[in-house]
Amino acid sequence: MDLLNTLVDKGLRRELPTRDEALAVLATSDDDLLDVVAAAGKVRRHWFGRRVKLNYLVNLKSGLCPEDCSYCSQRLGSTAGILKYTWLKPGQASDAAAAGVAGGAKRVCLVASGRGPTDKDVDRVSETIKAIKDNNEGVEVCACLGLLSEGQAERLREAGADAYNHNLNTSEATYGEITTTHTYEDRVDTVQKAHAAGLSACSGLIAGMGETDEDLVDVVFSLRELDPDSVPVNFLIPFEGTPLGKEWNLTPQRCLRILAMTRFVCPDVEVRIAGGREVHLRTMQPLALHLANSIFLGDYLTSEGQAGKADLEMIADAGFEVEGTDQVTLPEHRASSEGCGEGGGCGSQESGGVCGSAGTAASPRADEARTDLVAVRRRGAGTDLAPNA
Repeated sequence: MDLLNTLVDKGLRRELPTRDEALAVLATSDDDLLDVVAAAGKVRRHWFGRRVKLNYLVNLKSGLCPEDCSYCSQRLGSTAGILKYTWLKPGQASDAAAAGVAGGAKRVCLVASGRGPTDKDVDRVSETIKAIKDNNEGVEVCACLGLLSEGQAERLREAGADAYNHNLNTSEATYGEITTTHTYEDRVDTVQKAHAAGLSACSGLIAGMGETDEDLVDVVFSLRELDPDSVPVNFLIPFEGTPLGKEWNLTPQRCLRILAMTRFVCPDVEVRIAGGREVHLRTMQPLALHLANSIFLGDYLTSEGQAGKADLEMIADAGFEVEGTDQVTLPEHRASSEGCGEGGGCGSQESGGVCGSAGTAASPRADEARTDLVAVRRRGAGTDLAPNA
């Protein structure tokens, strides 16, 4: 297929595909799916070999959020029966992180619900970062605390944070349909603050919220322009009790095409399969490792994930290896901050200044509502039960 050959060539050169090319990936048929995976896999292996980076989530504060993000079980007005608790103490968070590190995680992601941290919250998280790093040599720490105020990113960096996550989630054009209590521009501003403070920026998307192919391409092109080092791709977990609780729009094949498109647009960036892989990729998760070079180990913020042992077996059985703490995740040109060609990093990451008519991709068939696979987290942080790692 000429399209795939062109995209591989561009990926190896870190050249931005056209918008039409990105849309064409999403419009490929199931008959062509393995060819798409094989092509994107060439780009993935060129920049990241067969390494898989493991990340581990620690939910520092669960529920009780004043924001109205429609996809979130912790949102204002959510009736999802999730765990709700206030801030973990630094020692508790460190113990939770240690379970993930013991399971092979290289990065610990500290997440707290809420609009954004107060200065007191930044102090609290700074103590937690210190506790984790004192007890786990070589671990990376990423903070995800919501919208940042002036100076807070610098304080987190001084405290030892390596990265900051704040996802764009969906296209600028449709963001107001998903959230009304803050704006798309607020999210972009926070990622830019993290970047400017010297933190490794992490920003991604959520697929499966009823968006079009054009929306998906918009947000991934926007991410390339924004230039984060890592791009988490989440697949909506439809929690009962949230506005999107009945949105079952994804098939395993659709998820693979989305990951492949993301890899072609951001060839040399850490693409991470994040929440929802067990729910929507299901038995096709191993194929996704040919597209993404990073996953979360164990459970997520408010839902349970695949058993940590099963994750490790899946990686080994698929012919990949867990990335060690002595290995650098990003290619040398990104790790040394030298940029990567015209337009900036990852080729240039998200927002999209690339011309080309949109084109209309075929709508994916609606997936079966697998509510049996949406399991509320009842173990780990905030409970007396051992975590899944």
